[in-house]
Amino acid sequence: MSLKLDGKKLSLEIEERLRNYILTNKTIAKRNPGLAVIRIGEDPASGVYVGNKEKACSRVGIKSYIFHLKDTVEQKEVEQLLNKLNLDNNIDGMLLQLPISKKFDEQRLISFINPEKDVDGLNEQNIGKLVKNEQAMRSCTPAGIVNLLKSQNIKIEGKKIVVIGRSLLVGKPLSLMLLNLNATVTMTHSKTINLNKICKEADILIAAAGKPNLIDSSFVKEGAVIIDVGIHRLTTSDKSKTRLCGDVLLEDVIPKVFAYTPVPGGVGPMTVTMLLVNTISSWQKQFGLSSTLNDLQP
Repeated sequence: MSLKLDGKKLSLEIEERLRNYILTNKTIAKRNPGLAVIRIGEDPASGVYVGNKEKACSRVGIKSYIFHLKDTVEQKEVEQLLNKLNLDNNIDGMLLQLPISKKFDEQRLISFINPEKDVDGLNEQNIGKLVKNEQAMRSCTPAGIVNLLKSQNIKIEGKKIVVIGRSLLVGKPLSLMLLNLNATVTMTHSKTINLNKICKEADILIAAAGKPNLIDSSFVKEGAVIIDVGIHRLTTSDKSKTRLCGDVLLEDVIPKVFAYTPVPGGVGPMTVTMLLVNTISSWQKQFGLSSTLNDLQP
């Protein structure tokens, strides 16, 4: 029987640790940690994601500051807000909710975020430190995946790991994290030739392609571990309902694998939890608090 890597369960366990950590240390810091989220425009999915982050902050004791800007805002105004938040001593972490309109220079905005407050780990300084395997903020989804694997003592060192997808949010930072943990990593993408053959060699297969049900059992070797990063809402056959699925056709793959992540309830909850971890880590450093959360940082 395949092992389900339950991200929801692990995220709740980590949240309990975080809540206790804040309760223990907020008297020393004289305030709770603070996270600022900048949302631009009216994208419905972004609204849901921001709401989920706000609720997660509330559960563990992080004060959230939500800045919802209209799509008509100018690049310069967003840059000014980011600079203001960089200087605000009550803000330990900050992020720009993506995606944003093409009219903005996304990478320039991210570069305005103080690397020590960059809880998404996307600032070029933090990406550079990841390349050099130096301590820094780590991207949340990749860090969540590493913690999921570690929670079940799934060995990373020496394993053949195939990552499908090369985005700056998941594929690239995840490949670097796994490489730093001594895995043998192959990064694949939409232009990869013989993708099926390459995937079948993987001890751990990580699908972050953004294509629903792309991976079936023909891509997976017997006894592999499969991590599904994708999440898609598809219309059912009667067209009156929708259902969620990932990049992996799970019902086809599960009988063949050693372990898998469900969709939903796998990688998603861990992404939000690692955002909390990064915010509290920044708070911890600012006040010189005990570093008992270091094991959660890949």
